[in-house]
Amino acid sequence: MNINSACILEDRGILFVDGEDAKDFLQNIITNDINKVNDANSCFASLLTPQGKFLFDFLVIKHKKGYFIDCEKIQINDLFKQLSLYKLRSNVQILNLSNEFVVVALSYEKFNSIKSSKDKLGFTIKYEEDPILLDPRNKRLGARLVINLEKLYLSLKKLDLKSVKPEEYYNLSFDLGVPQQNTNKLKDKIFGIECNFEELNAIDFKKGCYVGQENTSRIKLKNKLTKRLLPVKIIEGNISEGDIIFNKDTEIGKVLIDQNYPFAVIKYTSEKFDFNSIFKINNAKVKIIKPNWL
Repeated sequence: MNINSACILEDRGILFVDGEDAKDFLQNIITNDINKVNDANSCFASLLTPQGKFLFDFLVIKHKKGYFIDCEKIQINDLFKQLSLYKLRSNVQILNLSNEFVVVALSYEKFNSIKSSKDKLGFTIKYEEDPILLDPRNKRLGARLVINLEKLYLSLKKLDLKSVKPEEYYNLSFDLGVPQQNTNKLKDKIFGIECNFEELNAIDFKKGCYVGQENTSRIKLKNKLTKRLLPVKIIEGNISEGDIIFNKDTEIGKVLIDQNYPFAVIKYTSEKFDFNSIFKINNAKVKIIKPNWL
């Protein structure tokens, strides 16, 4: 992304979690440590099934006395319902602010040019009370601003930013191996740790219990991680969700996300996998992209 580019991510939704018990409520259910989140730091986290399977991923950002939850918009209503199920008698309010707030992606270089910024994953500053954070997953994803729609265009002008197509940002995210679109297709089909959540800083293995913690820790401690979610580059033909990927006659993976930016769960061991190979899916040919952090 150009230093003066801004991608308005209209496919992101915002929940606001507030109330006396909000901190403990989130700490008991999400994969990351909510104690890391304050006015100067944000985190990436996930909500898993009790078996450790993927349900939702999101960024958690401190806002006033509560927390913004930045999640893919097609998942936002389901996430709202899931959080409400866990609320029980806790003093917690959950609001869907997706019609009032918007997420804007900025370049890494732009973030570093802003006064008071630090080149640190998750570092968060306030711009006229609105949070701007360096993406806690990967610095190359740049930063994101969460801002009220009414202030959006005036703030972009003040920051000397020009709106460009969001594909510029999502192309970058795909190359970095970070799925952000159609993540609902991963639901209950893959373990959270297989989504590379350790490498993307979504899991804190030192915090206490959370939903899905037992299986997640077991896979980590017993070194049983044999599959990973990786981006798929189509060389020829078309692919569909559920398609099996073959290396000659051996099954090595399955397509989970087929639209826009495809991802597949791949049987992966670092010593053996050949990222230069071309693999077959029915009548299609694909390559598996190796993210730079792998």
